[in-house]
Order: sequence, then structure tokens, then C-alpha cells
Amino acid sequence: MTTRTTGTTAEVELAIGGMTCASCAARVEKKLNRMDGVTATVNYATEKAKVSYAGDISVRDLIATVEATGYTAREPEPPARKDAGTPEADPDDALRPLRQRLVTAVTLAVPVIAMAMVPALQFEYWQWLSLTLAAPVVTYAAWPFHRAAATNARHGAATMDTLISVGTSAAFLWSLWALFLGTAGRPGMTHPFELTIARADGAGNIYLEAAAGVTAFILAGRYFEARSKRKAGAALKALLELGAKDVTVLRDGREERVPAGDLKAGDRFLVRPGEKIATDGTVVEGTSAVDASMLTGESVPVEVSVGDTVTGATVNVGGRLVVEATRVGADTQLARMARLVEDAQNGKAAAQRLADRISGVFVPVVIALALATLGFWLGNGAGLTAAFTAAVAVLIIACPCALGLATPTALMVGTGRGAQLGILIKGPEVLESTRRVDTVVLDKTGTVTTGRMTLLAVHPAEGVTEDEVLRLAGALEHASEHPVARAVADGARSRLGALPVPEDFANVPGLGVQGVVEGHAVLVGREKLLAEWAMELPAALARARAGAEAAGRTAIIVAWDGAARAVLEVADAVKETSAEAVGRLRALGLRPVLLTGDNRAVAESVAREVGIAPEDVIAEVLPEEKVQVVERLQDEGRTVAMVGDGVNDAAALARADLGLAMGTGTDAAIEAGDLTLVRGDLRAAADAIRLARRTLGTIRSNLFWAFAYNVAALPLAAAGLLNPMIAGAAMAFSSVFVVGNSLRLRSFRAAAH
Repeated sequence: MTTRTTGTTAEVELAIGGMTCASCAARVEKKLNRMDGVTATVNYATEKAKVSYAGDISVRDLIATVEATGYTAREPEPPARKDAGTPEADPDDALRPLRQRLVTAVTLAVPVIAMAMVPALQFEYWQWLSLTLAAPVVTYAAWPFHRAAATNARHGAATMDTLISVGTSAAFLWSLWALFLGTAGRPGMTHPFELTIARADGAGNIYLEAAAGVTAFILAGRYFEARSKRKAGAALKALLELGAKDVTVLRDGREERVPAGDLKAGDRFLVRPGEKIATDGTVVEGTSAVDASMLTGESVPVEVSVGDTVTGATVNVGGRLVVEATRVGADTQLARMARLVEDAQNGKAAAQRLADRISGVFVPVVIALALATLGFWLGNGAGLTAAFTAAVAVLIIACPCALGLATPTALMVGTGRGAQLGILIKGPEVLESTRRVDTVVLDKTGTVTTGRMTLLAVHPAEGVTEDEVLRLAGALEHASEHPVARAVADGARSRLGALPVPEDFANVPGLGVQGVVEGHAVLVGREKLLAEWAMELPAALARARAGAEAAGRTAIIVAWDGAARAVLEVADAVKETSAEAVGRLRALGLRPVLLTGDNRAVAESVAREVGIAPEDVIAEVLPEEKVQVVERLQDEGRTVAMVGDGVNDAAALARADLGLAMGTGTDAAIEAGDLTLVRGDLRAAADAIRLARRTLGTIRSNLFWAFAYNVAALPLAAAGLLNPMIAGAAMAFSSVFVVGNSLRLRSFRAAAH
């Protein structure tokens, strides 16, 4: 069950059973929304209702209201953590009854249709064989339609099943009348098959091929629609099943295997090579590489060591790790990702709300149109056969299902595919924003850059090697906790491996560090530190320092044994993929703007490196001023997207027309964003906007097709230009087409790979 409480309002998600079309979903939604203090959204594709309720209403009241409408409701079970011996439920179980009815209908309907279409097959008593074969199709195979129609009738409602049941029953009962009371039962009776309506005397015509064929076609449509909907939701199901089932917990020095659901924050657990990490936590022992591709879409494993955070469901591909759990259950990143995806799938775009309103009144309008068609043809002297055929065709060809499936199936596939690629879309309203956006504001630190100081260059004096500089400077800086010192030490260690241990070390506040390494008196820090030791910077090194500062980098002087030996350049390094990402954002028609609190020299240096124009650099901005920058751009008439990752970005992300939060950032930023990029690669921002725009395009094409189909098909049927069986095939195809069009989103490829 998904239940959340915010203030005096609670939210619950209900699984709705018995819905067969968009009209059903519209009825359930309307009934729930009539309850005081209740706001509900019912999704036909996911078969779920998301309900907010307040006051004295209980979940039991909500379920009772749904049941009084003629459908079932229950609180969905949480994703099961299956024990080792628990057999998996066959995913085909739910489809098996539908498949059995479909096989029966097709097997029996094919000869009925063949005899009706091919006069050569019409032997002396062929019509009685047709009746024998068609009867099980109209009774057994079509039983779900009749049952649903009867249930709806008891509640004073009409749905898609009503149209199908009335249409097929009318065709079958007409045929019985013609066979037993008319002239159609006489030996040797024949009649040609026509794509349009027949204009002969009704007493000599049977419509068994229409009754059986329509049932078979619509069952086929329902079956393939159900299969496609299951495929559409497969990404979310796979996401929910990523987590580890059990875990080795360390308790009192002993290893104990327990279900992953029993973990509590603060527990320490063991992760062996090849095992999944059971929950989010911090490494307290060991070093390894972690494969996070199932969450981020990034195929390169990430190195982790003591103090690094790891995410549940990722795979340890290196050494043995001991992890301390920090977030468990519904608080983990995997659970939050799944919740975001599910919430997005349950939402509705503005265009879909219009489609839902149409679906809600669609069936009564179609029934009225069918009666009007019957009256019109009779009034014009066309005969009972022509009038009846046209009316039945109108009933059968109408399809609100395509309207109801247009948005939710595209959202299911689009958001599911996004989750596989590390892109989380919060809801359908986000899609509209991606279409309008023309400016993207990029926060520099942590978004365009790595967010940590990095050693970028070494400029040794004549006669000194880079390795010698790094060995002595790295050894001394390794003893310091300053971010610049860590950058030097990490750079030296990654290049040389193990570093010597300083024999003496002292921190000089505000200037640098000094000490003895391998018998050398070493100084590392600002130029003022050298002045205290009466040292001067040679011209070559002075030029290197000036060049570093002009580029917005920090210049570090290294000296030993009484002379300056090198200049090191340290800066918040630009991510390797940022320049490519900026180019891709431009290709999408977006104008990139760099936003930072750093000085202008640093900002323009970064902008040059990634390809952002100097006039699009906004520097020296205080955290609280970021919102004002976004508002100023909006006042200029721009539609603004904001990409950020820090707490100080949260307000600007919320204020922007479209907020993209880097998943490597803070919870506040992720909460404020409309799109979350699980991996810290700026190229994912371009992928996210592409995917959102493509999903929106799919929704629009689905809605266009669904509206166009009904607008074109109903007049054709009323005009007598369609045989009822052809009408049934067209109706079934329209739903399958919409779902199939949505499934094309599964082929979306991220350019970031």
C-alpha cells in the first residue's frame, strides 16, 4: 500500500479492478471526487487511483465508494520481498482467461466469417453450422462484455462494454429471429458479403459473422492491449525488483544472514564481490568498485573507499566492503526513484483531462447516435436491414479506449525508459515545460564542474622533474585537510602511488604548509610563504603563476632547500563531458547561461572551456540571489530551465519553469526539481529534455489519432459505409495502434552513452 500523510491530508493509492475502458476510469474518478474532501485521479492504463482525502474519511470509505460504482478496489501490496523458497507468480496468469476466450473466439469465428464471405462455401445448411459455431463465441467468449454491461446497467451507467454487448447481442438475436421466424433458415439460403450495409429484406439476412467477428477482433485488441500495457510498465517493475533480497549483517562480531527488509539505519553489513549492496550507506571498511549502471545508466564502475557513500541495489564488482546503513526501506534512493516514476505515471497531462471528459459522456452520446441512425434510415425508407446494420456499426466502431490510453501508455513507457537511463520525470505537466523552454541556466559548481578542487598542471623550474615536485609536495600536503592540499595529494598519489611520510609537518595558517620530506625542507603554499623565508620566484615560475591566475585557477608555489622549484595549478575542474553537453543543449534550441558565485575571471574561464559566450556568464551571485537571476530572465520573456545540485539551488530550481536536479546533489535540490538526473553527467540534462519532448510528441500523436479515428469513423458507420465486422476490427486496431505507438519510446537512446 502506498499511503502518505501531509498535514491534515492523507494520500492513498488504490488498485482498481474491473475497468475495461476509459469510460470506466472516468466514472470511478467522478464518483470519488464527489466525496467531500476527496481529490482523485484514476488511471485506466495503470489501473490505479491516486486519492487525496481529509476529514473523517477512511480508506474503507473510498473502497466502498468504488465498489458501489460497480468496480473493485484494494490497497495494493508493497513490492514483495520474496523469500528464497517462494515461487514467483507467473506474469501470464492474469492474461490466461483472456487468452483462452480469444483462442475460442478466433477458432470458431474464422469458419463463420469464411462461410459468410465466400458464397462457394455456403452449402445447403451452412447457416445452421454458422449458428452452432457463433453461439459459444457470443455467449462464452463475449461473456466479460455482457457481465460488465449488466453490472453497469444496475448502476445506471453505460461504458464501452455496453456498446459491444448491445451491438453483438443485437446482431446475434437478429440472426436468431431471421433463422427461426424469417426466411434465413430455409435450405440453400445464400447471401453475399458486403463491406457496406446490406439493403435486402431483413427476414432473410443473418449477422452471425458480425457477432462472432466483432467479438474475436475486440478480444484480440484487448489481449494485445493488455500485453502492451504490461510491457509499458515493465521498466517500473524491473526498478522495484532491483533491490537485494537478503544481506549479511555484522552483529557482535558475527555474520548473520537476514532479509534486506530487516535492516535498520546504523546496521553494518558485509558486501562481498559480485553481491548487490542491500541499502544506501557509507563505506566503513574496504575499497572496491561499484557498478551503478542499473540506476544511473552509467556503464563505468565507480571507485569507492572508506567514507564514500554507496547506493542500494548497485553491485560490488571489486573487493570486500563493510557498509553502515544510512537510509532503509522507503527512504532509499531506489524507493524514491520508484515513487517518482509511479507518481509521474499516475498523473495526467492537460490534453488528457479533455480526453477524459469526452470519454465520460462518449458512450451515452454514441447510443443516442445509434438510435438516431436507426430512425434516420427507417424514416428514409431504406428498410429495416439497412437501418439495423448502420446502427450496429455505430455502436461497435466507437472507441473511447484509444482516447483513454493516449496519455497514460506514453507516460508509462517514457518515464520507465527514463528511469532505466537515470532520468526521473516527476509528472506529465513537466512535459509541456520542456517544449517551451528556450534558456537553460547552469549552476557552475558541481554541475558544469566536478565540485571539488583538482590538480590540473605542474610547472617545474629548470632542472626539476614533475615527479620529483609531486613526490615532495604531495607527501607534505597529504598531512593537511585543506581542500587545495587534498587536491595536490590526490593528484600526486594517483600519478605516483604511495608517497613518503613527512618527518616533520607544520601548518602555517592562511599561507600553506612546511615540513621535512626525505631530508628536504619543503614549503608548499602562497607566494607570501616564500617571502617569509626570503625566497624569490624566478621569472619563468612567475609567468606560470600569472597565467594560472588569469585563467581563474589557484597557483600553489613549491619550494625546497631554499629555492622555489615549481608552480602547481589547482581549480574546480570542468567535467570532461560538460562542453559536449553544452553543445547538445544548443542543438535543442536552448541558450546556455552560466551562473556562479565565483569571480568573473574564474567564471569566464570555465565558460570559454565549455563554449558559453561571455555575455551569458552571470558571476559573483550570492546563493539567495539565484532566484532573482531566474526571475530577471523570465521578466525578459524567456522560459527558463535551471540545472543545479546544491541546497542553495533549491529555490531557483523551484522558481524556474523547468528544474533539473543533479542526482549527485542534495535532497533539497532533488525535491525542488521537475526532472532528476541520477548520474552527475550534464549530458543527461540534454537527454532528459529530448526524452520529455519525445514523450510529449507521442502523447500528442496518440490523442490526434484517437480523436481523428472517432471523428472519421462514426459518420462513416452512420452513413452505412461500414459492415459491423469491419467496424469491430477498426475499433480494436485503434487501441492497439495507440499502445504500439507509445511502445516506440522504449527504443529511445541516451546520447550520453
